[in-house]
Amino acid sequence: MIYDVSNGDADGLCALHQLRLAVPVSSELVTGVKRDINLLKRVDAQAGDEIIVLDVSLDKNREGLLKALNAGAKVRYFDHHFAGDIPEHPNLETHINTDANICTSLLVNGYLKSAYLPWAVAAAFGDNLFDSARNAAEPLGLSDEQLSQLEHLGTLLNYNGYGVTLDDLYFNPEVLYAEMKPFENPFDFIAQSKAYQVLSQGYADDMQKAEVSEAIILDDKYAAFMMPDEAWSRRVSGVYGNALARTYEDRAHALITVMENGNYRVSVRAPMSNKTGADELCMGFPTGGGRKAAAGINDLPHDMLDDFIQAFKEKYHG
Repeated sequence: MIYDVSNGDADGLCALHQLRLAVPVSSELVTGVKRDINLLKRVDAQAGDEIIVLDVSLDKNREGLLKALNAGAKVRYFDHHFAGDIPEHPNLETHINTDANICTSLLVNGYLKSAYLPWAVAAAFGDNLFDSARNAAEPLGLSDEQLSQLEHLGTLLNYNGYGVTLDDLYFNPEVLYAEMKPFENPFDFIAQSKAYQVLSQGYADDMQKAEVSEAIILDDKYAAFMMPDEAWSRRVSGVYGNALARTYEDRAHALITVMENGNYRVSVRAPMSNKTGADELCMGFPTGGGRKAAAGINDLPHDMLDDFIQAFKEKYHG
């Protein structure tokens, strides 16, 4: 059995798409909303199985990884999130780089020697790595308009991954990947896919609502916004945080979304001028994790909000 275990965001899906364009196989896809990252626990691996893992933290999947390896499965792991200690095992091949300017799709692009580079560029844009995306795209000789198209595509694919449950999303990531699968060229996907049009309209509508969000703290060095318990706010929280980070490059941002249980879901963006510390900040709280430039907390207890705000201000006070 072959398993593809992938984050449901732009980076995960574009990384998977590149690999399967290079080596088409019949496989079982394991994915979910962007914050559903403990995906290996859903794989009942057997001896001889092959597993590719994309864009989810090894540290968060350690138990499932060790279980799969001990069962005799072979695992190839591509990621850019905090990994902790990487196990040494003859059946484990890792391609992990936590540099703040790298994403999983760029790692896969390197592995495939740029065979499907435009998809990696779109993914880097989706992960808010605009400089990395443009640098990676240089060999393609794209026009400004084409670069903007890949930027928007990456943003939309990333936008679709945000939500507490699959019901929040326009498309289950499995369905969205199936829409991407026939297209070797992302520009053909943009021109022909109905899913692209649906996401583009949904994104425009949700961003318009987000732009009037309440700032609960606002300073030159940091800002935090409170978002309501609505599907649109859960969808847009990450991409709105990315947009704010690009607009105010020296400011850290936190988007805090009220959840049905009274707790909070948090998205943090480090300043673009100093892309560090977001992972450390979020890992200091239950259910927190991520990478240096962008991280989050899945379920921040209601009574820890003030503690988070204080820690956020201390981390980025300058």
